[in-house]
Formats: sequence, structure tokens, C-alpha cells
Amino acid sequence: MTTAPHFTVAESAEDPAADVWFAEPAGFTAVPLDSLLPAPDSPGANALCTALAPVLLAAPDEVARQQFIARFAQGQQLLGALREAGTVHCSIGLHRDDVDEAATSSIGRPLLSFLTVSWQATAVSPRAVTAARAVSQLDPQARIEYVELPCGPATFSETVLAPRAAGGLPQMPLVQFRAHLPHPDCKRLAVFTLSTTAVERREQYRGILRHIATLATFDNPLVPTTHGTP
Repeated sequence: MTTAPHFTVAESAEDPAADVWFAEPAGFTAVPLDSLLPAPDSPGANALCTALAPVLLAAPDEVARQQFIARFAQGQQLLGALREAGTVHCSIGLHRDDVDEAATSSIGRPLLSFLTVSWQATAVSPRAVTAARAVSQLDPQARIEYVELPCGPATFSETVLAPRAAGGLPQMPLVQFRAHLPHPDCKRLAVFTLSTTAVERREQYRGILRHIATLATFDNPLVPTTHGTP
């Protein structure tokens, strides 16, 4: 017996200005960009201050309070940079490493990932050409695949990045998977990016992004269709 998949519809799916719809597997929690990046002196800014007030009051001392404020501001800067680069959605993924049950030391180890959806403007051209151009400048060592998805032509790319030693970041390799989906208007490209330091689980994360991209659509799936004879 098979069980029908369960979907929870986010409020953003009802947005009349939405241009792409997609489904995230279990384990991903959306980051509320609009709530965390409100305009100054707006109702959203007041709501954010109200939501953070209990957290600040719960701080054990002023030093901890100021540290929290500084870290929160840093997070806002990072999210603001993502938004300026065209990011319209991001989620944090948390999963349990249960692939290799023989390796008892890794059972239950939490695996973190970060998913973003961004828009990129492109020159007007056929969608297949746009998909190919999206990966034309990648490193020759990058893994690239051209596919035809239900939403149209697309390309998948996979690269492993190493942080610069002088950047102050942990010296852990980062694997990034991208799905490049040209919009039917032939003027822009939706880019789904999944990043994780769990390089040894790249096959599983590759499958996650493939699943997300396969379900993506540029047509509102919530609009009811009519059936009948003319």
C-alpha cells in the first residue's frame, strides 16, 4: 500500500506576485527574510523589536545582551547581502546522518545545510541556451548535467569550495549544488542552491536538490483546473 505525500502550503504560495513554486523535503526550516529585514520605522520593525524583547530580557547580563545584538546584526547583514544578490527564499536544513549504520561514531550526527532560491536577470534567448550559459563559466572540474525537467530545460552544477585561510572561517570544504531553471519569459533564471559541509554525503544532498528542482514549477499549482467536454 502506498501513502500519498503530505504537503504543507506556505503563505508565500498564495502571493499573487509569486513567480516560482517549489516543495521542500522534511528537515528544512524557512528563514523569514521579510520579518528579519524590515524597513526602518515600519510596522515590521516594531514587530521585530517586540519579538526580540523577551530574548534580550532573558540575557544573564549586559555583556551577553550586547553579544546577542552584535551577532543578530551580523546575521541581518548576511541576509541583506543575499537579498541584494537576488535571493527571495532561504532555508536551514537539519538532518540526522543515518546513511552509514555500520559507523557507530557517526550515527545521529547532525548534518546542516543551507538552501536558497535566487533570481538572475539574463539576456533574452531560448531557455535551453540560457540553461547552458548558466554553467559555461564554471570551473572545468565542476560536475555539470543538462536535463529536461517538468518545468522546462535546466542544468545542474556541483562544485566543492575551500575557504581562504585568511578569511577567518573554519577550514572545512563546502559543497554547493545548483539547479539553474530558466523562466518561460526567457529573461531571467531561477537558481536553487544547496550548500553543506557534509561533503561525504554529497550523493544524498545531490538527490535532495534534484527532488526540489523536479517539483518546481512556474505555473501556480494551486489554481484549480477544470475538466469536462467542450
